[in-house]
Amino acid sequence: MDNFFIVAKQVWILFALIGAGALCRKTRLVDENSVKGIVNVLVIAVTPCLIVQVFQRPFEPEMLRQLGLSFLVAILAHMTIIAFSGLLGRNSGEKRMPVVRLAMVFSNAGFMGIPLEQAILGDKGVFFGITYVAVFNLFMWSWGLKTMLGSSSGREGRQAVIRTMIVNPGTVGLATGLTLFLFSIRLPEVVATPVSMMASMNTPLAMLVIGYYLAGAKLGPIAQSPEAYLVAFVRLVAYPLALIACLIPFRGIFERDMMLALVTAASAPVAAMVAMFAAKYGRDVDLSVGLVSGTTLLSMLTMPVIIALAMSLIPAI
Repeated sequence: MDNFFIVAKQVWILFALIGAGALCRKTRLVDENSVKGIVNVLVIAVTPCLIVQVFQRPFEPEMLRQLGLSFLVAILAHMTIIAFSGLLGRNSGEKRMPVVRLAMVFSNAGFMGIPLEQAILGDKGVFFGITYVAVFNLFMWSWGLKTMLGSSSGREGRQAVIRTMIVNPGTVGLATGLTLFLFSIRLPEVVATPVSMMASMNTPLAMLVIGYYLAGAKLGPIAQSPEAYLVAFVRLVAYPLALIACLIPFRGIFERDMMLALVTAASAPVAAMVAMFAAKYGRDVDLSVGLVSGTTLLSMLTMPVIIALAMSLIPAI
């Protein structure tokens, strides 16, 4: 029970920041263009700085081994849920099917997962949580984009997908941070301090963005969609519980913080990028926005339960 209240406190702190973002929209303190600018700052500047900061630690062979294992687990987890999404979302129709499938697979591991990992587990949790975000980007810009495009993507489009998948702010930040970690390179204070200050902006800015979009969502129609309930159950309950069940037998091999970071990332609501892809590629935008907003609200209840359960079933050794 203590674990639940510890996690719930951190989740509700994040939702207080989300409420501030919603208030900014209601009072017209920020508009659509402002929020798009904030998102660009988050993706292009803040996220790479956060990655570099968490990798600013002395090299340890065991940490590198655990990092590799976390990559493997994240890849297998994404491949498994992708396979299940094909079975569960195949009867949703041409415009809705891609949205349903992507919503089941992709969590808001960056904007929601990382702040929560930071609050509960500290930099070590983010160190492992970054791997889930990296794998998220790998599958989102490959399988996810292909699913959204359907049969309409040409050769140039596929080449652009490959380029974006390989070279993006996340992979650049990961490559930089991993290099610094492998060679135990400490950034000079004149560089490390600005990087740390930029990284500290991740949580408040990410929550403000989520709150802004949440305040503009129309949840009435989505509440009448059976698909929405299926997606919410899979994304917020079934998938993270299945991951916990798969991790428990490996408690003697996997580090606890690594397992908890992966569960936290997996239990996050539907990724905001699902709605962005739906709008860009002509899929069901209302469904995508409703799923992102609805699962974000529900996650205020489900994430504390899921993460507290994981903390109880995966105790410290």
